[in-house]
Amino acid sequence: MTFALHSSESQGAPSADSKIESSAQKSRARKAAIGSFVGAVVDWYDFLLYGIVAALIFNSEFFPKISPAMGTLAAFATFGVGFLFRPLGGFIFGHYGDRLGRKRMLVLTVMMMGLSTALIGLLPTFASIGWWAPVLLVLLRAIQGFAVGGEWGGAALMAVESAPEKRKAFYSSGVQVGYGVGLILATGLVSILTSTLDNDAFKSWGWRVPFIFSVVLVGIGLWVRSSMDESQEFVEKVEKSTQKVRLPIVEALRQNPKAFLLIIAMRLAELFTMYIVTAFALSYSTSNLHMSRQFFLNIGLLVGAVSIVTIPLFAMAADRFGRRQVYMTGAIIGTLSAVPFFLALDARSTVWIVVFAVMLANVAHDMCVSVQQPMFTQLFGTEYRYSGAGVGYQVASVVGGGFTPFIAVGLVNLAGGSWYPVAGYLALGCLISVIVAWKMKTR
Repeated sequence: MTFALHSSESQGAPSADSKIESSAQKSRARKAAIGSFVGAVVDWYDFLLYGIVAALIFNSEFFPKISPAMGTLAAFATFGVGFLFRPLGGFIFGHYGDRLGRKRMLVLTVMMMGLSTALIGLLPTFASIGWWAPVLLVLLRAIQGFAVGGEWGGAALMAVESAPEKRKAFYSSGVQVGYGVGLILATGLVSILTSTLDNDAFKSWGWRVPFIFSVVLVGIGLWVRSSMDESQEFVEKVEKSTQKVRLPIVEALRQNPKAFLLIIAMRLAELFTMYIVTAFALSYSTSNLHMSRQFFLNIGLLVGAVSIVTIPLFAMAADRFGRRQVYMTGAIIGTLSAVPFFLALDARSTVWIVVFAVMLANVAHDMCVSVQQPMFTQLFGTEYRYSGAGVGYQVASVVGGGFTPFIAVGLVNLAGGSWYPVAGYLALGCLISVIVAWKMKTR
């Protein structure tokens, strides 16, 4: 009789304990997703704001002693410095994140990012302190890069490791939606200031306001992240382990060295599409085509707003139909949209510029980034995942992202103002990503 009763209970409705456990898991997954999203908003707002202002202000306010063309190159070179320090941030934060936990590192990254951004807003220009101005600008940009270098790996892991097994792309997509919201905030504030202030006022003090505003976002980010729970997968597999990996990055390289090359190649489509549309095209359209800077600032706002919808939708599609299929579709669209985007620019056709900007930044880019969190992090074991995925992701940022606007400006100058080599550069990067994803083994 007792056996029959026990058997009946085991095959019936879930027990109260299992319901409580399921509810706790869902709560943990939601907190991780929200915390990763909010922190990503803060970090990407700070990081992207620099690129927008670099295209408009830094060439004249921090590098006035050189020609306008070289000043633009110098401004984008400082933009790229942040990317150079991202692998170092990925290595340091990844090492301690794999040993001490993801949550602690994420609180530190958002604090470091916000304070360095606010200090840029308080930085004297070349007219006040001479060459110390660009030196300090580069130093603060390096700190930004170091902080954001530790951000993606931790935020992605918190979301992926806490998410339900069949919804990992969707739950972790907030990391990339944070990019879109950060882009909206950064572009929106700059857009409001440029439309309400005259050029002299914006150059003198207006550009500083969005940087100082970062302090408010940091406060919000710290409050949200302090309430997150540590990744349960990390707790179960690493904290309870009697023997911890001494150097997680070395173990990651030993276990799966090809993963780093895969991540670099598969980020080219994402990085080329976004930074050419949001950073290079802003500079090229105003300097070479004499178009309104407000037009491309508005495109940045549009791209950011649309991504809030497209990234989660593409992530849901990836959870259902397969990550690689969604990724490859996006990279192919990026390849095919490169030349039409520049043809539209050359013709100054506002309608077609918007259409192909959306194709590159909201279809190609968003399809690729919607699947990156689970695709990249699950290439590595839990014990060294923060280090492996984080460093691989940030090395790719240097190779394919940080100097993309700089390289694009250089190609235009070498080609006598022609956009042809930039379009080829964009298409080639996307094509490489397509080929690598096609040959990549599915997990």
